[in-house]
Amino acid sequence: MIKVGIIGGAGYTAGELIRLLVNHPEAEIIFIHSVSNAGNNVADVHSGLYGECELIFTDQYPFDEIDVLFFCTAHGDTKKFLDIHTLPEELKVIDLSMDFRLASDENPFLYGLPELNRRAICKSQYVANPGCFATCIELGLLPLAKHLMLNDDIVINAITGSTGSGVHPKPTTHFSWRDNNMSVYKPFTHQHLPEVRQSLKQLQNSFNADISFIPYRGDFPRGIFTTILVKSKVKLEEIKRIYQEYYAEDSFVHLAENNIDLKEVVNTNKCLIHLEKHEDKLLIICCIDNLLKGASGQAIHNMNLMFNLEETVGLRLKPSAF
Repeated sequence: MIKVGIIGGAGYTAGELIRLLVNHPEAEIIFIHSVSNAGNNVADVHSGLYGECELIFTDQYPFDEIDVLFFCTAHGDTKKFLDIHTLPEELKVIDLSMDFRLASDENPFLYGLPELNRRAICKSQYVANPGCFATCIELGLLPLAKHLMLNDDIVINAITGSTGSGVHPKPTTHFSWRDNNMSVYKPFTHQHLPEVRQSLKQLQNSFNADISFIPYRGDFPRGIFTTILVKSKVKLEEIKRIYQEYYAEDSFVHLAENNIDLKEVVNTNKCLIHLEKHEDKLLIICCIDNLLKGASGQAIHNMNLMFNLEETVGLRLKPSAF
């Protein structure tokens, strides 16, 4: 049984992580750390866990009792924590913040996109979970990068649900503002772009194309729906073959012959991809659940790989019919 600790237990991603872990047949949560909620019932904060979780938030760090530590902390806080705390030598760490996603000589973390780094993740002690937008975009483009086909500008539009902004309320997350509304934010400058470029260059070292990324806020709670436009003279059937070949051993990425919609992936760890061509324009449509495949589900996927479990354990989730 994998003994688990969680730091930063009060947010949306932590709530989803706890929900997955309490139903995971090979994992046991030992502690969930939260300074602001220490002493409170976890189910009083994550009310969907009533009847499933009897744990109490703690302000202690019993690291010697666990095998893996998840960080569900705000961006910047994981690095600060590791700078002032010493972890047990063999403890595995999975960080859901963006602190360690970019490779450097000083960074011991491996970028944790299983469809890119599966074998390395299986041997890694420290894994940086990818960003939600980055996950969706990378899965849409990696097969082309592997075949050195990304040589022209890339145009990306993606819309995300309100949970992507975190649990703390902001002017653009209030229901009265978000309902029946949408808006653009961080055009061309979104913080996930560097990790997207890093992943594409890992497969296509010559990649230097311009990426025009326009993110949107949607009036729904969860999910990311992405359209990617690239130029290619390769026939559609050959491109489909390239995608099927790339994802042949991946349990959560599926190429859909028919057009796709967001509800097909919400509450699952799936990524659906649909491909269309008009003359030399290739349209790639991708969608994921931002809290699962884009965060906590992917973190569990990484844990399974790091502990040599079958990758779908605890992640056989099905979408709602409505």
